Amino acid sequence: MTTKPFLRNIWYVAGWAADLAPGARVARTFLNRPVVLWRSEAGKVFALDDRCAHRAMALSSGPVVGEAIRCPYHGMEFGGDGRCTRIPAQDKIPDIARVRAYPLVERQGLLWIWMGDAERADPGLIPDYPVHDDPKLAWRSSYFHVDGNWQLLVDNLMDLSHLPYIHAHTIGGDPELHFRTKTQSEKLPNGVRVMRHMPDSDPPPTYVAAAGFTGKVDRWQEIEFEPVMIRIHTGACDPGTGAYDGRREHGFSMFGFHGITPETETTTHYFWSMATNILTDGIPDEVFEQTARTFAEDMEVLKLQQARMLAMPDLPMIDIASDAGGRHTRQFIARCLKREQEG
Repeated sequence: MTTKPFLRNIWYVAGWAADLAPGARVARTFLNRPVVLWRSEAGKVFALDDRCAHRAMALSSGPVVGEAIRCPYHGMEFGGDGRCTRIPAQDKIPDIARVRAYPLVERQGLLWIWMGDAERADPGLIPDYPVHDDPKLAWRSSYFHVDGNWQLLVDNLMDLSHLPYIHAHTIGGDPELHFRTKTQSEKLPNGVRVMRHMPDSDPPPTYVAAAGFTGKVDRWQEIEFEPVMIRIHTGACDPGTGAYDGRREHGFSMFGFHGITPETETTTHYFWSMATNILTDGIPDEVFEQTARTFAEDMEVLKLQQARMLAMPDLPMIDIASDAGGRHTRQFIARCLKREQEG
């Protein structure tokens, strides 16, 4: 897989809102650019280049002071718009004393950053995820730093036929059933949808632990990609009870959010959450813990993939039938890049 330029004029997940308390700041790199995220003492969130305009000190190593962040080297302070608001012992502040500011929006428990042309940053384009606001669901969130290219993670999530091999002890299942299951991939105006239905199948361990299934189930995996995040709805119902007609309230559901933000060409920020409709004491925590173990297994896979790609960069990767969703996703991303480069 050839590494391509990053998409810039889209909203990326920068972090979980709950992880940035008033007065806190965090250093992160997005698309090869060091950025400091910070929340003012009044509760507003901001994102700036993590570099003081004076002597290139990392702003993230300094404190948040009221509605500004202070460089720890010489005490210069910068507001959320990137302008210097204070220079100790100097009344006149030159206009060039500023750093780049990035649009940052807090919504549905997430922080979204726009790394491209600021004038094109429309908050209305932020992907919607109402699961985080649904009182009928319980959800938990987490983060992985991925030692792999972001497109490898997209491929991993768009093709769940690896589940019985990598995740046999949690959300896996029968390998033969997974590969017999037809993968339906649909191109959407702003992304790709993949659907896999597995009627009359054995429930995997996580499903049995959470929902108490004792026999066969009608299982589903429904995945939607929108740059650059993925929604995954998986679950199961007793056979013949309407799972494939949308009647799933009586069954077991898992709703996964996957925010995928490139750090560099070979590393990725992975912000994810898992929600379930089973609210019985202890069940949401068990679902989350098993999911975390599952994703940790994926992280090892991605790390090994990236290492082999770096060691053998001249060798291509081939597609098989189950790669339809990933292939359509890469084609969609290529079209987005082409439009962005053409202006």
